[in-house]
Amino acid sequence: MPKLELTHEIECSLDAFWSGFFDPALNAKLFLEGLGFRDYKTVSQKETDDKIVRTTAVEPTLSLPPALSKLLGSSFRYSEEGTFDKATKVWRWKLVPSAMADKIRVEGVLRATELGPEKVRRDIELQIEAKVFMVGGLIEETFQKQLSQGWTKGADIQNQWLRAQRAAT
Repeated sequence: MPKLELTHEIECSLDAFWSGFFDPALNAKLFLEGLGFRDYKTVSQKETDDKIVRTTAVEPTLSLPPALSKLLGSSFRYSEEGTFDKATKVWRWKLVPSAMADKIRVEGVLRATELGPEKVRRDIELQIEAKVFMVGGLIEETFQKQLSQGWTKGADIQNQWLRAQRAAT
């Protein structure tokens, strides 16, 4: 079961990072315009004194090997179900795929640490497991590559937008 660890620097304060992370309009813009996803919706987002619980529905644009395209289908979707603990400032989530949800597991943890007045380090840990005869390793490898590219591109896009926003003010 591959474990993927990613670190990115985001050019904003810690409060601005989490505010943007839970902004449905900003996320829709990031996923649809920035990352080129076919669909992105915040299905629910509920906040209490100690946590934020969010579910999103996503249809990514993927580049899959032919064997996986047949297996997962042409309109692969997933939902992301996550909880943010306000005390620890940790986001934990799982992806629930539209195909083979009983055989594919993707779970993650995201932490953000303030490095300076306008700089945050975002650390992501992902666990990817596919229990599918003959192609489980290919699924894990493909998901690992797609998720790594998506999170990295997302960080680059966020930083471009933040720089443009600062330049405009």
